[in-house]
Amino acid sequence: MMISEKEHMVTSLLENKELSFEEFKREVLTDYRLAQESRQASLLGRKEVLTGKAKFGIFGDGKELAQIAMAKVFKEGDFRSGYYRDQTFHFAAGMYTIKEFFAQLYAHADVKAESSTAGRGMTCHFGTRSLDDNGNWNNLTQMKNSSADISCTAGQMIRLVGLAQASKLYRENKELSYMTHFSNNGNEIAFGTIGDASTSEGHFFEALNAAGVLQVPMLMSVWDDGYGISVSQKYQTTKQNISELLKGFQRDEKGEGFEIIRVKGWDYAGLVEAYETAASMCRTHHIPVLVHVQEVTQPQGHSTSGSHERYKSKERLEWEANHDCIKKMREWILESAVATDEELDGIEEEAKRYIREIQKQAWAEFNAPIKQEIAEVVTIFEEIESQSQYSADVKYYKNALRSAIDPSRKDVLSALRRVLRIVRNEKISGRDKLINWFNEAKEANYDRYNTYLFSNTAESPLNIVEVKAEFPETPKTVDGREVLQACFEANFSRDPRLVAFGEDVGKIGDVNQGFAGLQEKFGEHRIFDTGIREATIVGQGIGLAMRGLRPIAEIQYLDYIYYGLQPLADDLSSLTYRTKRGQKAPLIIRSRGHRLEGIWHAGSPIGVLINAIRGMHLCVPRNMMQAAGMYNVLLRADEPAIVIECLNGYRLKEKLPANIGEFTVSLGKPEVLREGSDLTLVTYGSCVRVADEAVHQLAELGISVELIDVQTLLPFDIDHSIVESLKKTNRVLFLDEDMPGGATAFMLQKVVEEQKGFRYLDSEPRTLTAREHRPAYGSDGDYFSKPNIEDVVETVYEMMSEVDPVRFPNIF
Repeated sequence: MMISEKEHMVTSLLENKELSFEEFKREVLTDYRLAQESRQASLLGRKEVLTGKAKFGIFGDGKELAQIAMAKVFKEGDFRSGYYRDQTFHFAAGMYTIKEFFAQLYAHADVKAESSTAGRGMTCHFGTRSLDDNGNWNNLTQMKNSSADISCTAGQMIRLVGLAQASKLYRENKELSYMTHFSNNGNEIAFGTIGDASTSEGHFFEALNAAGVLQVPMLMSVWDDGYGISVSQKYQTTKQNISELLKGFQRDEKGEGFEIIRVKGWDYAGLVEAYETAASMCRTHHIPVLVHVQEVTQPQGHSTSGSHERYKSKERLEWEANHDCIKKMREWILESAVATDEELDGIEEEAKRYIREIQKQAWAEFNAPIKQEIAEVVTIFEEIESQSQYSADVKYYKNALRSAIDPSRKDVLSALRRVLRIVRNEKISGRDKLINWFNEAKEANYDRYNTYLFSNTAESPLNIVEVKAEFPETPKTVDGREVLQACFEANFSRDPRLVAFGEDVGKIGDVNQGFAGLQEKFGEHRIFDTGIREATIVGQGIGLAMRGLRPIAEIQYLDYIYYGLQPLADDLSSLTYRTKRGQKAPLIIRSRGHRLEGIWHAGSPIGVLINAIRGMHLCVPRNMMQAAGMYNVLLRADEPAIVIECLNGYRLKEKLPANIGEFTVSLGKPEVLREGSDLTLVTYGSCVRVADEAVHQLAELGISVELIDVQTLLPFDIDHSIVESLKKTNRVLFLDEDMPGGATAFMLQKVVEEQKGFRYLDSEPRTLTAREHRPAYGSDGDYFSKPNIEDVVETVYEMMSEVDPVRFPNIF
């Protein structure tokens, strides 16, 4: 009897079960069947790529048994953070079907057909849907969870730390006991997987060290097949053995460190036992465990882009054939008299037939809507052909589209757009129909391929209602750092989900005292220190946010964000996009930058961030009160952001609002700080104070400048208010302390091109930036490296001199 595919894939647990022989046999043969089906999917998947039906393939063949064993101990509520070889695990855990596997191979852009990425991600990039159709959280304790994969090797490791730490926080912080949709008293394990060669990455060692320090329930599996593409272990790992190298991590009599387990990738019984032991230890006692799965093979090589025969010796290939895990499992079954040759042959043949049938279904379902689109367009082409003087040209594209082998939407739209160009001067009904069809297709394809850079839910920061700051009759004037401290205190009192961490954040309340005294008040489980490991600080934040917490991860100085830029760019900023809003991680990165002293403590690499983190908000407040208002928005919203505080602003005096935890500063809304009529000066962050003083001095020279603080760069001026200033002044200068071509170029493009500001300019738009090198140390170094008051005054004056040289004669 044929059962549903989902039921067909699910492997039951073996732990704590007394099995009869028949039950044991059924269990073993179910696993053998699944291993065969996954292998056949890999083999057929490669053929589909090589015949041109799919673009690229990377598969999990050779790792079937280990992943089946791991799936047996993977429970509802657990999380996985792995890499692109884990197909068998997802099949075995019931998290993904083989039809979805093929749908992803073909890039089927429908979330119902391919639930991980809706066709946006490459083959074997998995991720369960943590969110419902409205972008709200599902009950994560009633589903098995897989955090969305990325291709970057070892990138999954740092996120894994946060996923595991969340269980520890849910267990230790009783204030979170109400969050039953996210945790069952912290009993969840975070499972990680990685290829042996990728353990050479710094992320791996950084994450392992962090997990050992934190003692979190992280179960890490290393699939060891001896190679990183063509590079053997000899060049990858000291001692050519990652568990041998990591012996210093092994738990000692104090109970600190990792438990390390070694097992062969072809030893079915040993794998089941290893994972039962590892999971029990990890789940019950929150002990991190490393399972080193050795002697794994890779029958088809690394991917469809090459053959492993090019770099493996004949002896190695022969050894791999003899140690193939499915072959070894078959030998074990026969030696143990669990089943006969005939039974196993039958399972293998049935698996081949089953996979071929599933593949055909997936291919047909992928092609059906495209064929329908072709039929509709061809019908319109025929109408145009009967009406147009260019009928022969239209007929050519009609026939080409109709006869295309394995056509794509690209083929449909390319033909359509060429026909529209051909008949552009004709007033015919077919042309109007084709334009209407094109507009509908454009909207549909935007939904398929371009939506959800952000979550766009009711909790979007753009939907947070603006609340003005309120001040008593005699407002208290305090240091800027005290404004932030009061803001964080109010928010941590309001929301028990909030946690903050980073270097020096806990005990001393950060190097600039924004969290001073708050660890003592709220506890070390909510505000805590970390080691010097920016990448894992970011990864921790991502993992914690994926599990429903609201983390603030601090990068002590903006110059050091490059260590954490990889997970921000490759993982966090693309998360909602690459899952088509299947997952979200509302992490706030808190940092400080701009002007202070020297090459590594005065950075303002804003152009780098703007272009690397699309999918996050980038907030650049001019003072701590504005920063507080932005935090009040972001901590109530569900999208990730970076807030860059002004390094030289913590001890400047500011007024303390009475509603310090409630007032908000809307994102994407510039503020006009001074009105003027001659020129618009657009800036942000620490440059606002420089610009403000320059505007005073320019007024003395008879020049009226309108000063605008953009406040956030992502989003940027969503209401197009800056262009309204240009309509009045007809001149614009963009100022910042990034390098030339950085954020000023971004702002210029936004205002002059996107907002059509060029229509209102009487003078060339200008930018004023820092020099191309890092800022030199000391006050003089700052003066000659970054824009100063005199630079601003003289640049504006020069622009006005070009307009009225009599009134504004040359200074130099």
